[in-house]
Amino acid sequence: MNTPICDFVTEYAVSGKTRLHMPGHKGAPQHGLEPFDITEIEGAGYLYSDEGIIAESEKNAAMLFGTGRTLYSTEGSTLSIKAMLAIALTSLKKENERPLVLASRNAHKAFLDAACLLDFDAGFIMQSTPSPSLCRAFITADDVRAAIERADRMPTAIYVTSPDYMGNILDLPAIKAVCREYGLPLLVDNAHGAYLKFLKKSLHPIDLGADMCCDSAHKTLPVYTGGGYLHISRNADKRFFDEPKGLMSIFASTSPSYLLMQSLDNCNRLLSGEFPTLLEAAVPAVQRLKQDIADMGFSIMGAEPMKITILPLSFGLTGFELAGHLRENDVECEYADSFCTVLMLSPYNTERDYERLLFALSLLSPKEPIVKLPLTLPAPVYRQSIRSAVFSRARQINVSDALGRVCARTAASCQPSIPIAVPGEEITAQVIEVLKAYGIEKVQVI
Repeated sequence: MNTPICDFVTEYAVSGKTRLHMPGHKGAPQHGLEPFDITEIEGAGYLYSDEGIIAESEKNAAMLFGTGRTLYSTEGSTLSIKAMLAIALTSLKKENERPLVLASRNAHKAFLDAACLLDFDAGFIMQSTPSPSLCRAFITADDVRAAIERADRMPTAIYVTSPDYMGNILDLPAIKAVCREYGLPLLVDNAHGAYLKFLKKSLHPIDLGADMCCDSAHKTLPVYTGGGYLHISRNADKRFFDEPKGLMSIFASTSPSYLLMQSLDNCNRLLSGEFPTLLEAAVPAVQRLKQDIADMGFSIMGAEPMKITILPLSFGLTGFELAGHLRENDVECEYADSFCTVLMLSPYNTERDYERLLFALSLLSPKEPIVKLPLTLPAPVYRQSIRSAVFSRARQINVSDALGRVCARTAASCQPSIPIAVPGEEITAQVIEVLKAYGIEKVQVI
């Protein structure tokens, strides 16, 4: 597959031309990539244009992912989420009706940022079973139906996260069937699942019925940090194709990174070449690794093939403690909280990586199991809109003093950047308990 962005930049880098344009390093090597770091010079295209070498590269990506259209993001899924919601709400806007989007409770902070900027109401689809972690919201099609029926008006869209941070994959075909009944688009935060398209049998949301989804390419594909996609299904509402780049550009920097765009461009070559073969070999290897870890007595969660989520409480350790032990043995995890430790693998991990992980785990002996009740968040009790709360005058107070106050800014731990307190909602004792559990000591209130 051709790589038009990489080819153009490489040719320019070796041309020896005098650079009287941005960036200020002028191609002089400091870290090593400067010769390939350019700006929108003649012929380089512009990310938010429908023509040129970038648009050509995006068409290659759309072909690989089987979409109606794929847009690049150099600001990860954070940008794609805002653009995806803007596209849906702009296309489906009804006169004299305030838009409502129903979302799974583990939606990323970017979802609420979009609610603030686009001024829509955010309702939450509450799961029928308690979760061991804020990261997990294993909602079902019945949960989606119940949320639609409970809503005070017909929502504009359904928004879910799949896979989630812990590797759980939703039954998207069943959820899509409910969306179809009510004539609603299904939007999916697939930040952790770009690689799912390239499994022997695709588990990518676009192939499972999503109308639009975001992928953080950098999370699971060989792409620099910040590279991402916004995918629009061939079966999506035709209005979604009217001006997607124009809407995306509203939220984006006017100086998108050419290093990231080259990385996405080069990824097309890998996806059309070696990557699917490497992935096919890696999936059974990771499955064996999961089994080896389970055989040591650890509990494993999640069906996502290339993610291992260990629940170490039954082993007598918190997720934080297990992550600390792994770090002491030269293994760095993706994420940890009181309940879990999350490990993300890719086809580019080596057998040595697997052996080091197993050796580190083998050094541990079971202790008395730790009993922790699942953390649950109630549906927000809104006292005002998200937008009005965010742009209100606010002050920071101790979480312990926040009972009954109205949240002014999203309160979330990073990672996983999942909102605990939502702007505009009344802070209850239950919310305070979860804030403290995630180490958040201060909160902004109106």
